[in-house]
Amino acid sequence: MGFPKRLAALRKAKNLNQQELAEKIAISVVQIRRYETGKSQPTLDVIRKLAVALGVSSDVLIFDAQERNPSDELRLQFEKLSQFNAEELRVAKAVLEGLILKHEAKKWGSF
Repeated sequence: MGFPKRLAALRKAKNLNQQELAEKIAISVVQIRRYETGKSQPTLDVIRKLAVALGVSSDVLIFDAQERNPSDELRLQFEKLSQFNAEELRVAKAVLEGLILKHEAKKWGSF
C-alpha cells in the first residue's frame, strides 16, 4: 500500500474525516485530498504533523509493514542499542529518523 492509501486508512482508523484531519494540522482539506489521491506529496513538516495527529510514527505513514523490518545485519546492530543509556538511545533514534526522512524526501523528489 502506498502513502496515499496508508494516509487514508490511518485517518479512517482514527474516525476522522478529511476536514477534521486538515484542521488538526492547519492545512486545507483540498491538500489532504491531494495527498490521499497521490496528486501531491507532503513536506517533511507536514509528515511530522500528520504523524502526531494520527498518533503514529512517521515511518508508519511512510513505509509498508514489510519495509519496516530490518535485515539480519541491521537487526544485530539494533540489538546493540539495548546497551545504550537513555541519552545515547535518544540521539540514535533522532539520527535514524532524520536519515529516513531525508531518504524519503529524495525518493519523492525523483518523480
